Amino acid sequence: MYEEFYGLKEKPFSLTPDPKFFYLSSRHREAMEHMAYGINQKEGFILITGDIGTGKTTLCRAILERLGKNVKTAVIFNSFLTEEELVESILQDFGFPSKERSKKERIDALNRLLIHMGSKGENGVLLIDEAQNLSISVLEQIRMLSNLETEKEKLLQIALIGQTELRGKLKLPQLKQLEQRISVRYHLQHIDKGEVPKYIYHRLMVAGSEGRITFSRGALRNIFKYSKGIPRLVNLICDRALLNGYTKGKYTITTPMVLQAIRSLKGEEKSLSLPSRMRLAISIGALLFLLLGLGFFTFTLLSPFPTPSIQRPSSEPTRPPSMEHFQKSAPYKFDPSFPYVILVGSFHTEEMALETIKRLEPFQGPKYISKIPSAEKGAMYRVLMGRFKTQAEAHDFLMKLNVEKGFENAKIMEALP
Repeated sequence: MYEEFYGLKEKPFSLTPDPKFFYLSSRHREAMEHMAYGINQKEGFILITGDIGTGKTTLCRAILERLGKNVKTAVIFNSFLTEEELVESILQDFGFPSKERSKKERIDALNRLLIHMGSKGENGVLLIDEAQNLSISVLEQIRMLSNLETEKEKLLQIALIGQTELRGKLKLPQLKQLEQRISVRYHLQHIDKGEVPKYIYHRLMVAGSEGRITFSRGALRNIFKYSKGIPRLVNLICDRALLNGYTKGKYTITTPMVLQAIRSLKGEEKSLSLPSRMRLAISIGALLFLLLGLGFFTFTLLSPFPTPSIQRPSSEPTRPPSMEHFQKSAPYKFDPSFPYVILVGSFHTEEMALETIKRLEPFQGPKYISKIPSAEKGAMYRVLMGRFKTQAEAHDFLMKLNVEKGFENAKIMEALP
């Protein structure tokens, strides 16, 4: 939307892990050096972990472009695999689709392929992103693949890249042998405060800004304050701030524009529930109304005057509850322990969103409606569902939801604070 106004070739703060936008911060440089060392020295297992949004996938794609020609890689981005699918995917990525049927035949084929690569001076490397989603049995299978070796060296280097919870998973007793084989480890931290401006301007220059777009000091300070240096959150804020600048016709992004972007992001994943004080006031009012109604009912029973006749209910169908009523009954509250939700769909009207909520009643779990302002389409109403601790839990629920007609396009999202 704003690219033409700012003279940009493409969006500078897209969430897509594009290696050309990769900013080599001090933390990312250290992570890359650890990976390069482990691969070049044939250290066997390499472990790279980091919090959500710290740039692990972008780092993974970036290092692929920096490996030498003698390094042949198999990259697994879909970590929801069975043991058989894992070995088959590795063979396919190495350019050798297996026709064997049994697991043993596939592993034997992989062993022959790696020996052939080693005879030509090539180094086989397996990179697995989002490795925290791997099952215990698949992780054990990966450990067994590390046994493929000659008398002198390992035939396959394995890099596991995943979220912080992967470190805890590897501490499980069932994975003790695998955990002991990891020789290179690095935990990717957030970008430092002083590097956030460099990160922002780096992405702007790659997108073709040529210095036309600037951020005020206050804007940069608030971006770091909200994002804590997490690249994904920096991207979200900057993208929304540029949109605000575009609507105002400004090339300098100021503090009010950033604060407005932050407010909109906070509201994006939250329902339109009333503030806690107002909810309390409504609850008290409802209680008083109930007490008054009870008093009136008692007075009516004891009154010597005849009570009015009871009217029959109208034949007019009952209207569905308003969105405000729904939001009071199920307000969204961000919980960092459950960072994932399911985006069921986005709708142009409140009625469509409420109808979707009604269709979700057979599914257990909290359901929310989120109103999103849109400059082009007016307000949009998102229907969100569930709270999940891991992507694996969210994925299991998503599979159940996708089989129902009308929910085929539901997807997993990260909840925002």
